Amino acid sequence: METSLRYSKSLRIHAKEKLPFNSRTHLQLHGELDAGTGAPSYFCAMIRHLFPEALTGLGVGLYYDKRHKLRSHVRGKKEFPMGANKLVTFNVKGRCDFDQDFNQKNPIGAAEFSWNKMNFKEDQDVRIKVGYEMFNKVPYMQIRENNWTLNANMKGKWNLRFDL
Repeated sequence: METSLRYSKSLRIHAKEKLPFNSRTHLQLHGELDAGTGAPSYFCAMIRHLFPEALTGLGVGLYYDKRHKLRSHVRGKKEFPMGANKLVTFNVKGRCDFDQDFNQKNPIGAAEFSWNKMNFKEDQDVRIKVGYEMFNKVPYMQIRENNWTLNANMKGKWNLRFDL
């Protein structure tokens, strides 16, 4: 199980488990507890399928959170390597939630460049992402170093994650 501490407006404890069906398909379960209240923030169960020859992933699942209750969602990501070494990729990704009446809610779509460098220094991996979220019309960035991740966008939102 993967666990992390996440902070933006409050500290949350996040956990994720992937249960494989085969080499390309798995059930992903993940959720969060708000450390301040002790109450769950959300829980998600999703079937994810990878298409490695096309550098594509697709997911379909159910999502429960304390504000919007039960929703279903669909997500996808397509990766385009920029060069033979795949250190830099151009990614297109999207997600759409649906309420219980299948009305579309909260669409998210983004295009981003990602630079991954394994062993940037000894035992140090680095990833830098720069992208644009199309529905909210906001540029964003991510800097990841081993267990630490900082996400920020141009509207002033940010969060920090530490993988345990």
